[in-house]
Amino acid sequence: MYRALHEHYPYAHCELDFENPLQLLVATVLSAQTTDVMVNKVTPTLFATYPTAADLAAADREEMEAILKPTGFYRAKTNSVIRLAADIVERFDGEVPPRMKDLVTLPGVGRKTANVVLGNAFGIPGITVDTHFGRLVRRFGWTEEEDPVKIEEVVGKLIPRKEWTMLSHVVIFHGRRTCHARKPACGACPVARWCPSYGTGETDPEKAAKLLKFELAPSAAGASEAASPVAAPTVSPADGASQG
Repeated sequence: MYRALHEHYPYAHCELDFENPLQLLVATVLSAQTTDVMVNKVTPTLFATYPTAADLAAADREEMEAILKPTGFYRAKTNSVIRLAADIVERFDGEVPPRMKDLVTLPGVGRKTANVVLGNAFGIPGITVDTHFGRLVRRFGWTEEEDPVKIEEVVGKLIPRKEWTMLSHVVIFHGRRTCHARKPACGACPVARWCPSYGTGETDPEKAAKLLKFELAPSAAGASEAASPVAAPTVSPADGASQG
Protein backbone atom coordinates (compact mmCIF):
# COMPACT_ATOMS: atom_id res chain seq x y z
CA MET A 1 0.00 0.00 0.00
CA TYR A 2 2.84 2.37 0.80
CA ARG A 3 4.47 1.74 -2.56
CA ALA A 4 1.21 2.46 -4.38
CA LEU A 5 0.67 5.68 -2.40
CA HIS A 6 4.24 6.77 -3.10
CA GLU A 7 3.68 6.25 -6.82
CA HIS A 8 0.39 8.14 -6.64
CA TYR A 9 1.89 11.10 -4.74
CA PRO A 10 5.50 11.27 -5.98
CA TYR A 11 5.55 14.98 -5.15
CA ALA A 12 4.48 14.51 -1.52
CA HIS A 13 6.33 16.90 0.76
CA CYS A 14 6.04 19.02 3.87
CA GLU A 15 3.44 21.64 3.05
CA LEU A 16 4.79 24.22 5.47
CA ASP A 17 7.16 26.72 3.86
CA PHE A 18 10.52 27.08 5.61
CA GLU A 19 14.17 27.89 4.98
CA ASN A 20 15.77 26.53 8.15
CA PRO A 21 14.98 24.32 11.19
CA LEU A 22 13.83 27.26 13.33
CA GLN A 23 11.31 28.38 10.74
CA LEU A 24 9.91 24.86 10.37
CA LEU A 25 9.69 24.38 14.12
CA VAL A 26 7.80 27.65 14.61
CA ALA A 27 5.57 27.03 11.59
CA THR A 28 4.65 23.58 12.90
CA VAL A 29 3.72 25.02 16.29
CA LEU A 30 1.59 27.65 14.53
CA SER A 31 -0.20 25.03 12.43
CA ALA A 32 -2.29 23.84 15.40
CA GLN A 33 -6.00 24.53 14.85
CA THR A 34 -5.43 26.02 11.41
CA THR A 35 -4.28 25.07 7.91
CA ASP A 36 -0.79 24.95 6.48
CA VAL A 37 -2.00 27.39 3.82
CA MET A 38 -2.87 29.96 6.48
CA VAL A 39 0.44 29.45 8.29
CA ASN A 40 2.30 29.98 5.03
CA LYS A 41 0.53 33.31 4.62
CA VAL A 42 1.78 34.74 7.92
CA THR A 43 5.26 33.23 8.31
CA PRO A 44 6.99 35.34 5.62
CA THR A 45 6.16 38.48 7.61
CA LEU A 46 6.91 36.78 10.92
CA PHE A 47 10.37 35.58 9.87
CA ALA A 48 11.25 38.78 8.04
CA THR A 49 10.45 40.71 11.25
CA TYR A 50 12.08 38.19 13.61
CA PRO A 51 14.73 36.20 11.68
CA THR A 52 16.46 34.54 14.64
CA ALA A 53 15.45 32.78 17.83
CA ALA A 54 16.78 35.73 19.81
CA ASP A 55 14.60 38.09 17.78
CA LEU A 56 11.53 35.95 18.34
CA ALA A 57 12.25 35.70 22.07
CA ALA A 58 12.54 39.48 22.37
CA ALA A 59 9.54 40.25 20.14
CA ASP A 60 6.99 42.92 20.96
CA ARG A 61 3.99 40.86 22.02
CA GLU A 62 1.33 43.05 20.43
CA GLU A 63 3.25 43.26 17.19
CA MET A 64 3.58 39.48 16.98
CA GLU A 65 -0.06 38.98 17.89
CA ALA A 66 -1.07 41.20 14.97
CA ILE A 67 1.00 39.07 12.60
CA LEU A 68 -0.34 35.77 13.94
CA LYS A 69 -3.99 36.82 14.30
CA PRO A 70 -5.15 35.16 11.03
CA THR A 71 -4.06 31.74 12.35
CA GLY A 72 -6.48 31.84 15.29
CA PHE A 73 -5.67 31.52 18.99
CA TYR A 74 -3.06 34.17 18.26
CA ARG A 75 -2.47 35.22 21.87
CA ALA A 76 -1.71 31.67 22.96
CA LYS A 77 0.43 31.10 19.86
CA THR A 78 2.37 34.29 20.51
CA ASN A 79 3.10 33.08 24.03
CA SER A 80 4.16 29.69 22.68
CA VAL A 81 6.52 31.12 20.06
CA ILE A 82 8.16 33.55 22.49
CA ARG A 83 8.62 30.88 25.16
CA LEU A 84 9.90 28.37 22.62
CA ALA A 85 12.40 30.83 21.16
CA ALA A 86 13.59 31.92 24.61
CA ASP A 87 14.26 28.31 25.58
CA ILE A 88 16.19 27.69 22.36
CA VAL A 89 18.32 30.76 23.04
CA GLU A 90 18.93 29.90 26.68
CA ARG A 91 19.59 26.19 26.36
CA PHE A 92 20.81 25.65 22.80
CA ASP A 93 22.59 28.89 21.87
CA GLY A 94 19.79 29.92 19.53
CA GLU A 95 19.98 26.79 17.35
CA VAL A 96 17.25 24.15 17.04
CA PRO A 97 18.71 20.88 18.36
CA PRO A 98 18.70 17.96 15.87
CA ARG A 99 17.80 15.36 18.51
CA MET A 100 14.42 13.99 19.55
CA LYS A 101 15.41 13.87 23.23
CA ASP A 102 16.15 17.61 23.19
CA LEU A 103 13.30 18.75 20.95
CA VAL A 104 10.59 17.22 23.14
CA THR A 105 11.86 19.19 26.14
CA LEU A 106 11.05 22.48 24.40
CA PRO A 107 7.77 24.23 25.32
CA GLY A 108 4.88 23.03 23.16
CA VAL A 109 6.95 20.46 21.25
CA GLY A 110 5.84 16.83 21.26
CA ARG A 111 6.95 13.85 19.20
CA LYS A 112 4.78 14.79 16.23
CA THR A 113 6.33 18.24 15.90
CA ALA A 114 9.79 16.87 16.61
CA ASN A 115 9.46 14.27 13.85
CA VAL A 116 8.33 16.94 11.38
CA VAL A 117 11.46 18.96 12.13
CA LEU A 118 13.85 16.01 12.23
CA GLY A 119 12.56 14.51 9.00
CA ASN A 120 12.24 17.65 6.92
CA ALA A 121 14.85 20.05 8.28
CA PHE A 122 17.57 17.60 9.32
CA GLY A 123 16.97 14.57 7.10
CA ILE A 124 16.56 12.27 10.10
CA PRO A 125 13.75 9.76 9.41
CA GLY A 126 10.65 10.18 11.54
CA ILE A 127 6.97 9.21 11.47
CA THR A 128 4.58 12.13 11.90
CA VAL A 129 1.40 10.85 13.51
CA ASP A 130 -1.17 13.60 12.99
CA THR A 131 -4.94 13.08 12.80
CA HIS A 132 -4.79 12.08 9.13
CA PHE A 133 -2.01 9.55 9.66
CA GLY A 134 -3.69 7.96 12.66
CA ARG A 135 -7.04 7.71 10.89
CA LEU A 136 -5.60 6.16 7.75
CA VAL A 137 -3.33 3.54 9.31
CA ARG A 138 -6.31 2.31 11.32
CA ARG A 139 -8.43 2.18 8.15
CA PHE A 140 -5.60 0.35 6.39
CA GLY A 141 -5.61 -2.23 9.17
CA TRP A 142 -1.98 -1.55 10.04
CA THR A 143 -2.87 -0.98 13.70
CA GLU A 144 -5.81 -0.54 16.01
CA GLU A 145 -3.88 1.74 18.34
CA GLU A 146 -5.23 5.20 19.13
CA ASP A 147 -2.23 6.57 21.01
CA PRO A 148 0.16 8.42 18.62
CA VAL A 149 3.30 7.07 20.29
CA LYS A 150 2.05 3.49 20.01
CA ILE A 151 1.01 4.09 16.39
CA GLU A 152 4.49 5.38 15.64
CA GLU A 153 6.03 2.30 17.22
CA VAL A 154 3.80 -0.20 15.42
CA VAL A 155 4.00 1.39 11.97
CA GLY A 156 7.74 1.90 12.37
CA LYS A 157 8.13 -1.89 12.48
CA LEU A 158 6.20 -2.32 9.22
CA ILE A 159 8.10 0.16 7.05
CA PRO A 160 11.89 0.54 6.64
CA ARG A 161 13.28 3.43 8.70
CA LYS A 162 14.69 5.23 5.67
CA GLU A 163 11.12 5.58 4.34
CA TRP A 164 9.52 6.99 7.48
CA THR A 165 9.53 10.66 6.46
CA MET A 166 8.15 10.01 2.97
CA LEU A 167 5.65 7.55 4.44
CA SER A 168 4.35 10.36 6.62
CA HIS A 169 4.05 12.68 3.62
CA VAL A 170 2.18 10.29 1.34
CA VAL A 171 -0.23 9.08 4.02
CA ILE A 172 -1.01 12.66 5.09
CA PHE A 173 -1.41 13.73 1.44
CA HIS A 174 -3.82 10.82 0.92
CA GLY A 175 -5.78 11.77 4.04
CA ARG A 176 -6.12 15.39 2.94
CA ARG A 177 -6.94 14.65 -0.68
CA THR A 178 -8.75 11.32 -0.89
CA CYS A 179 -9.36 9.41 2.34
CA HIS A 180 -11.28 12.13 4.16
CA ALA A 181 -12.63 11.63 7.66
CA ARG A 182 -16.33 11.93 6.79
CA LYS A 183 -16.53 11.21 3.07
CA PRO A 184 -13.59 9.16 1.84
CA ALA A 185 -13.42 8.83 -1.94
CA CYS A 186 -13.13 5.05 -1.99
CA GLY A 187 -14.01 4.77 -5.68
CA ALA A 188 -11.05 6.98 -6.62
CA CYS A 189 -8.54 5.52 -4.20
CA PRO A 190 -5.19 4.17 -5.47
CA VAL A 191 -5.04 1.55 -2.70
CA ALA A 192 -8.70 0.52 -2.69
CA ARG A 193 -7.92 -3.05 -3.77
CA TRP A 194 -5.90 -3.67 -0.60
CA CYS A 195 -7.87 -1.59 1.89
CA PRO A 196 -10.00 -3.50 4.42
CA SER A 197 -12.08 -0.35 4.90
CA TYR A 198 -13.07 -0.05 1.24
CA GLY A 199 -16.74 0.92 1.13
CA THR A 200 -16.57 3.28 4.10
CA GLY A 201 -17.06 6.11 1.62
CA GLU A 202 -18.36 6.68 -1.90
CA THR A 203 -17.49 3.73 -4.17
CA ASP A 204 -18.90 5.00 -7.46
CA PRO A 205 -15.83 6.18 -9.44
CA GLU A 206 -17.44 9.28 -10.93
CA LYS A 207 -19.02 10.40 -7.66
CA ALA A 208 -15.84 9.63 -5.74
CA ALA A 209 -13.75 11.68 -8.17
CA LYS A 210 -15.80 14.74 -7.28
CA LEU A 211 -14.77 14.35 -3.63
CA LEU A 212 -11.05 14.60 -4.37
CA LYS A 213 -9.17 17.67 -3.19
CA PHE A 214 -5.84 18.93 -4.52
CA GLU A 215 -3.29 21.47 -3.40
CA LEU A 216 -2.46 24.44 -5.61
CA ALA A 217 1.28 24.00 -5.99
CA PRO A 218 3.68 23.77 -8.96
CA SER A 219 4.91 20.44 -7.66
CA ALA A 220 1.42 18.99 -8.02
CA ALA A 221 1.46 18.96 -11.80
CA GLY A 222 0.32 15.36 -11.71
CA ALA A 223 -2.87 16.21 -9.83
CA SER A 224 -5.01 16.11 -12.94
CA GLU A 225 -3.87 12.59 -13.75
CA ALA A 226 -4.36 11.57 -10.13
CA ALA A 227 -7.97 12.75 -10.35
CA SER A 228 -8.83 9.96 -12.76
CA PRO A 229 -11.22 7.49 -11.08
CA VAL A 230 -9.52 4.32 -9.89
CA ALA A 231 -11.55 1.18 -9.92
CA ALA A 232 -11.48 -1.16 -6.93
CA PRO A 233 -11.13 -4.68 -8.34
CA THR A 234 -11.91 -7.62 -6.14
CA VAL A 235 -8.80 -9.39 -4.88
CA SER A 236 -8.20 -12.27 -2.58
CA PRO A 237 -6.98 -11.73 1.02
CA ALA A 238 -3.69 -13.31 -0.04
CA ASP A 239 -3.19 -10.62 -2.67
CA GLY A 240 -3.91 -7.92 -0.15
CA ALA A 241 -1.51 -9.39 2.36
CA SER A 242 1.36 -9.07 -0.08
CA GLN A 243 1.38 -5.29 0.19
CA GLY A 244 3.40 -3.51 2.85
